Formats: sequence, structure tokens, C-alpha cells
Amino acid sequence: MSHIEHSPSLPDVILEPIVRLALLEDLAPAGDLTSDSAIDPGARLEADFRSREAGVIAGLDAARLALRLLDAEVRFTVERGDGSTVAAGDRIATLSGSARSILMAERTMLNLMGHLSGIATLTRRYVEAVAGTAAQITCTRKTTPGLRALEKRAVRLGGATNHRYSLADAILIKDNHIAAAGGVARALSRAKSLGGHMRVIEIEVDTLDQLAEALPLEPHCILLDNMSLEQLREAVAMTAGRAILEASGNVKLETVREIAATGVDVISVGALTHSARRLDLGLDVT
Repeated sequence: MSHIEHSPSLPDVILEPIVRLALLEDLAPAGDLTSDSAIDPGARLEADFRSREAGVIAGLDAARLALRLLDAEVRFTVERGDGSTVAAGDRIATLSGSARSILMAERTMLNLMGHLSGIATLTRRYVEAVAGTAAQITCTRKTTPGLRALEKRAVRLGGATNHRYSLADAILIKDNHIAAAGGVARALSRAKSLGGHMRVIEIEVDTLDQLAEALPLEPHCILLDNMSLEQLREAVAMTAGRAILEASGNVKLETVREIAATGVDVISVGALTHSARRLDLGLDVT
């Protein structure tokens, strides 16, 4: 199964605090003055969410919840679900109900869907760029504060995998940890003795000498940071399947396939969440 099939909507207990905060940014302290003053309380509206450009849809669960928090009576009917590929002009969902409620929620819904769909769209481009290789694309913790759960789901909807959600997910010993601990071997040895048998341990190395130092200590994963293609190929040969190898650092769409061809297992791309352009979506009254 694909990562998309393993990406059910997030539980409301996770979504609701995020969506409520987004609504409060628009509605505090006095509500929607424009809709309340210009539109009759009984006015009804039918509208469509449509894509203005090709992409991958994400964020419908958050958009639906935003509308439900304001008015549970408005009908929100999804036609192209999260993870769907759409073309310019495609209808994604239809809305029917109170005009005031729909317009009050409009910008929050579009902000969430546009941002998350942009992440899913960029992710899909990276996944397609390495198709046919053994490498998997994954994201990082370079996420928007408060939106990590939504952004990481958008990555999965784009077809990639997730790296750690938080510092408590796994042990990832990076260059600053190594410096503070007094070296690769000391950091790894301490982590293995204190981490417990259930903890995955990954260590970042900048050189092949550091890789050689790390391998005898048998970490689960090794992050190869900012290495050249030649160094990556040599690292794959040195490791010979003894650990999962993750390539990271300055990965671009133009270079990702060459990186995948070196034989690494995983390629982490911070740009998926920190540099994705939002997908242009709109709400059209019908």
C-alpha cells in the first residue's frame, strides 16, 4: 500500500486546537463584521472549492472542521479527496448552507488547504523524481510551529514518508550532539547504553572517517550530511547494508535522482515543509 492509503484524517482532538486558533485570528474580537452587516441572516449560499492549477490536494479534514466549528448545518461534500491529483479548474468540494457561515470560514479553509496542498504537491514532485530507484523521500522537523501534524500528513499524501515528529520519537545524534558528547564513539556508546531496546538510534556523520567510526557500534541509521555523490557511493559500499543510510543536505529537485542513484535508502528534504509554495485554490459561488 502507498503512504497515501495509510494517511487517514487526523483525529479532531489534534485538529481542533489548530483550527480554532486559525479561526480566532480572523474572528476575534468581534466576528465577521462584513458578513454580519451586509448579508441577511437567512441567506443561503452554494459554492465550490476549485483548483486554479494542477496539484495534489491536502487539508480537507481541517477545512471541514473549520466550517463545522462555525456551523454544523452547512453541507460539505468532498468530490476529490485528500491525496487526489487535480488539474486546473477541477472541483474539489461543494458547500451548501448559511451564506454568513460559509463566508466567515472561507479564508481559514483556503489558507489551510492551500498551504497543505502546496506541501503535498511539492512532495509528489520529489517522489516522482526518484521513481524506479530504491530510495524513499522523507521530510524533516523544519515545519511551521503548531502545524507539524498537518504538514507531515500532507507529506504522506504526497507519497513520501515522515521523519521524526518530535524529539521523543527516536535518538538522532547530530553534529552538535557529537561535539558536546566528545566524539562519534562516545555519543553512540552512551546513547546505546541509556536509550533502551525500543529506541531507534541514528547518527549524523559529515565524513567517511566518521562513518567508519560509527559502523562498528551498529546504529540503526546513519545520516550522511552534505556529502558529494562520490562520497555517498563510497558510504553505501562501506556500509554494505549494515545500517539504513539517509542522505541529507541541500537536496533539490534537480539533484535528487542522482542522489537516489548512489544507493542510499532515504533522502530527507527540508524543503518539503519549509519552502513549498501554496497551491492556488479558490471558492466560487455557484
